[in-house]
Amino acid sequence: MPRRIIRHEFDLAAEPDVVAGHLTEPRNYVGLSPLVVEVRDIADADDAGITRYTAVERFPLPFGRHLDNRIRVTLRRDDGDPTRLSVGGDVRSPGWVRMGYRFDIIASGAGSHVVDELDLRAPFGLLRFAAGQARSVQLSRAAILQDRLTGAAEIG
Repeated sequence: MPRRIIRHEFDLAAEPDVVAGHLTEPRNYVGLSPLVVEVRDIADADDAGITRYTAVERFPLPFGRHLDNRIRVTLRRDDGDPTRLSVGGDVRSPGWVRMGYRFDIIASGAGSHVVDELDLRAPFGLLRFAAGQARSVQLSRAAILQDRLTGAAEIG
């Protein structure tokens, strides 16, 4: 199956533990990806620390209609490396689209440096569309996280 790695790096004015904590909560992905409109069926983390849930992506269609795409997601936080926190997992979508994702969160002078990496696999005819959607979401995510976490830091 064809594969594409998509990577984006950005800085956030929030401490690494705050960023990792936000990314470890499944409900926070609603709106973090502009396509995700619902998160449900959240299972508590298993013995390996993996949380499983279903997310609903909503794709607009012509004439005011939409397509809801239910995706199965795994999520895990890894604090094993003292120089970085990591949050990642896998996404399984209908149509044989598979994506591994990983956020490496490294302390920097003003907060955190985040490396957002996606490992996307999809059938040949679907890879270009899926990669375009994934890249668009990835670029939006940096601004959304900055807004959410800076606002949270100022309030709390």
